[in-house]
Amino acid sequence: MHRTAAAQRYLRRFTPMMIAYVVVLFAATWAIEAYKPHGAALVALSVLPALPIIGVIAVIGLYLAEETDEFLRQRIVACQLFGVGVLLSASTVLGFLQIGGVIGKVDVFWGFPLWCAAWGLAQCALSLRDQYRGGEA
Repeated sequence: MHRTAAAQRYLRRFTPMMIAYVVVLFAATWAIEAYKPHGAALVALSVLPALPIIGVIAVIGLYLAEETDEFLRQRIVACQLFGVGVLLSASTVLGFLQIGGVIGKVDVFWGFPLWCAAWGLAQCALSLRDQYRGGEA
């Protein structure tokens, strides 16, 4: 499958961000467990793994800004909007379940992975649909 120049740049930016996320996540988790920090040190170690994820969000935005293929850009945005819809729907339902005392705390950390998973599922569904119809995937 041919990738556009923007998609190639996206992958060159995305990959180091995800590697940094894994490394920082394990290092910060280890440091918190090993040293049991308090105050500002605990805040810094807790926030540190979020920084590469924020970088990933910026990389996604750069990709959308740089992609010149209108079909690909529209498809990506449509799939991302599907992800937003899933995330907002899940947040709303969970929020009302919490208000009603039906469930306990749900960590908001899961918002970004849920959005990514829904975005990815939408992309897979569109690719399968295109293959079934005989179009490009």
